[in-house]
Amino acid sequence: MPQIPEKIHELTVGQLSARSGAAVSALHFYESKGLISSRRTSGNQRRYSRDTLRRVAFVRAAQRVGLPLVTIGEALARLPEGRTPTREDWARLSENWREALDQRIDQLVRLRDNLDHCIGCGCLSLKACALSNPDDTYGDHISGSRL
Repeated sequence: MPQIPEKIHELTVGQLSARSGAAVSALHFYESKGLISSRRTSGNQRRYSRDTLRRVAFVRAAQRVGLPLVTIGEALARLPEGRTPTREDWARLSENWREALDQRIDQLVRLRDNLDHCIGCGCLSLKACALSNPDDTYGDHISGSRL
């Protein structure tokens, strides 16, 4: 990992990519979604403040736990003056995400437990098709792909 001298307060997109582990294309995407920001030089090159590293780390950690970028963006927008998230911010925000993550874990456990019942049948209306159509109401009356 390239070392960046402390006296440098702004990073190029390549430096930010190398330090954060995020691809340049991902950084451009994050910027297009308002998750990070840069300023442009007179040569139209992006420059990121050093604290963008923490914002990128925040975004990537939230993505790893399965949060959509919209939710991540809403969380970052709640920070005062768009500042970089702190450890306390992460603790507070992640507490709000626990319920959604618990629901997702329950869903994945059900998926795992039903994996051997019906895989890829395509009918979407078998009573036992807990994977493809877990809330099937028509399966009580009729089966097959007629619906």
